[in-house]
Amino acid sequence: MRAALVAFGIALALAGCRSSAPEPEAASRPGDASALSTMERVAVAAQRCWFRAGDPRFAGLIMSPELTSHSGKPRILAVPQGNIGGLPKLVVEASGTPARITSFGPLMDGGAEATRISSDVTRWASGGTTCSRPA
Repeated sequence: MRAALVAFGIALALAGCRSSAPEPEAASRPGDASALSTMERVAVAAQRCWFRAGDPRFAGLIMSPELTSHSGKPRILAVPQGNIGGLPKLVVEASGTPARITSFGPLMDGGAEATRISSDVTRWASGGTTCSRPA
């Protein structure tokens, strides 16, 4: 009996020493309004419409998705081709549920191109899949 109590005490003590792991990021569900699900939709459309389609404003750039973020702000970056660690020319990130999207970087410095990028991102975040035509 004494051995059982000692074993129970040790088990209880060890359980108290265990570090609590951070909660895993919730899986997205297609069509939900979470930041992750929204950025997944935006990333798929951006890759198809901007990078693979040869959109001239993204010439020399590649997409670097950072969807699994411990900050809770999944994002995609447009970075110089051959320098994935270089300064991004565009950052599109989302946070919260429903997702709030922010876009910034040199490609968002104004003008028709910034308006078109914003329009594309808003459409894709809402579930649209169409590509706009380069100006």
